[in-house]
Amino acid sequence: MPLIRITKEFNFEMAHALWNYNGLCKNIHGHSYKLFVTIIGEPINDAGNPHNGMLIDFGELKTLVKDNVINFYDHSLVLFRNSSPELLRSVSEMFEKFHIVDFQPTCENLALDIANRIQNKLPAALKLQTIRLNETATAYAEWHAADNLD
Repeated sequence: MPLIRITKEFNFEMAHALWNYNGLCKNIHGHSYKLFVTIIGEPINDAGNPHNGMLIDFGELKTLVKDNVINFYDHSLVLFRNSSPELLRSVSEMFEKFHIVDFQPTCENLALDIANRIQNKLPAALKLQTIRLNETATAYAEWHAADNLD
């Protein structure tokens, strides 16, 4: 059976600051992110299955990504654990939704984290192919399964 890829687009708003960075992004600022999730697999070939001809219902993929990525990141502030103790202390006083993470919250590292959040949640017959995370209209990071073979 031939393989096919499908992609679903998502949007979320998130703020971050880059610890120890020597430019403007060291300050707390936000982005309107666009996330593209591409999966690969064989379409279901079973006339009795209501999902016949699909890899996965787009609604199921939407729920999976919303539950594991969008609900976590949307309208939150994300900071690296190594940020200044003063900043980290003040965050809980100033913001309701924030995450202190074990990585510098760059577009590249966020794409890696998103891939990790999704790939083991897919049905066994499907594989995560690509994550594309647009941080701005003209800048994005991509994660490709083929580049990350063990």
